Amino acid sequence: MTVTATSLTAASNVRPLIPPANNAPCWCGSGEKYKKCHRAQDESEAQAAQVAKLAKTSKVTPVKAGIVSPRREVPAHIPRPDYAASGYPGNGYPREKDPVKRLEKMRRACKAAAEVLELTGRAIRPGVTTDELDQICHDACIARGGYPSPLNYRGFPKSLCTSVNEVICHGIPDSRALLDGDLVNLDVTIFLDGVHGDCNATFGVGELDEDSKRLIQVTRECRDAGIAAVRPGRPISDIGRAIEQHCKKAGFTVFRAYCGHGINEIFHTTPEVPHYFDRRANTVMREGMTFTIEPMINAGGEDHIDWDDDWTVATKDGRRSAQFEHTVLVTANGVEVLTLP
Repeated sequence: MTVTATSLTAASNVRPLIPPANNAPCWCGSGEKYKKCHRAQDESEAQAAQVAKLAKTSKVTPVKAGIVSPRREVPAHIPRPDYAASGYPGNGYPREKDPVKRLEKMRRACKAAAEVLELTGRAIRPGVTTDELDQICHDACIARGGYPSPLNYRGFPKSLCTSVNEVICHGIPDSRALLDGDLVNLDVTIFLDGVHGDCNATFGVGELDEDSKRLIQVTRECRDAGIAAVRPGRPISDIGRAIEQHCKKAGFTVFRAYCGHGINEIFHTTPEVPHYFDRRANTVMREGMTFTIEPMINAGGEDHIDWDDDWTVATKDGRRSAQFEHTVLVTANGVEVLTLP
């Protein structure tokens, strides 16, 4: 005789190993459907148990939020994007009508972003806090006459995104000190000459385990595969196809909830650039377009959780994630990477 998990637990009021179907009676005997009664609690407890198990077996402590310091000031003489005071992005800075001058501005901003990323990355070591990295990035943007684009973008409180270990993206710099063996992604964007330049990279802290080294290597290769697919006259979906194929071959997972984006006078604009194949991404790449390619690659599954700070996105299974990003220009014959150091 076959006994279902639902019929067994309805009689015993004991949490089952296999949860009931969403519309089945809850195991607790309340008479409510499972999805309205204990499902959320069961999923939360299962997630906590999975993270604890991974932490125990990998000897890695799950990332916990530290203290976020007050927002840093930007000198009055630094030109600001339209959201700097309000937090609400609008139509961007007035567009440069001369395409040659506009491209020159993009090249300068992107070069500056690459310099700031490289400079901030040099400070990474065990014991340094992500807030200290934010200070370095903030000062480096201002030293180049630029505004750190993340600062107050939709209310983001810092000048840099720092995503550690299982954090996929949008980590907020705080008082947490980096530990030997951590991964940390630095996402740098600078607003300079009326346009934004955007790039990021994942760094190892101290001595990394081999699995983390491989995750970093494959993620960088995924970004480069996406860049190699850029061609005028081809659909944006070519980029995601190339990234997804390389990622799957390596046994990792593309995170789908966020994508690359157009960038110029506006921080985030069209086109959207999925990092997986999506036939709906049929915008044709044209000479002169500028956008980011920034795949987020997970060692485990693609399911995620959102922290209650309204920004930080982390893997649901607690496994690590990495990301690399460049801003690129579609040229007559292919692609130019604008955010090279």
